Amino acid sequence: MLVWCALVVAEVVHGTLRVLLLVPVVGDFRSRQLAVFSGAAIILTIAVRSARWIGARSDRERLAVGAVWMAGMLAFEIGAGRLLARLSWERIVSDYDLVHGGLLPIGMTVLFFAPLLADRLQRWRAGRHR
Repeated sequence: MLVWCALVVAEVVHGTLRVLLLVPVVGDFRSRQLAVFSGAAIILTIAVRSARWIGARSDRERLAVGAVWMAGMLAFEIGAGRLLARLSWERIVSDYDLVHGGLLPIGMTVLFFAPLLADRLQRWRAGRHR
């Protein structure tokens, strides 16, 4: 859960910078689309840096960690969006609507698989440095 908290803090900072720097240049919706990819990079970086510390020993445990991270992030995104930012359900759902350009399902998929991908990357690195 500590790593999940780090993910939330990183994504809140990321979102704040998106609003301040990217929205004025490309608009709100396009900036949200672009931020999915930079957000995925942030998630993967944190996952790689914390993979050993998490201590998940099997792929099943890594996917369980990813599922907890994703469920927590969904709850946080929806809760913060509704309660703090006062976003409409339509606005929140638009981020998840792949048909109309909402790319957040891609980010959530990366979040789900991040512990597993981090483990694979670390194994690959270790194999290259032998």
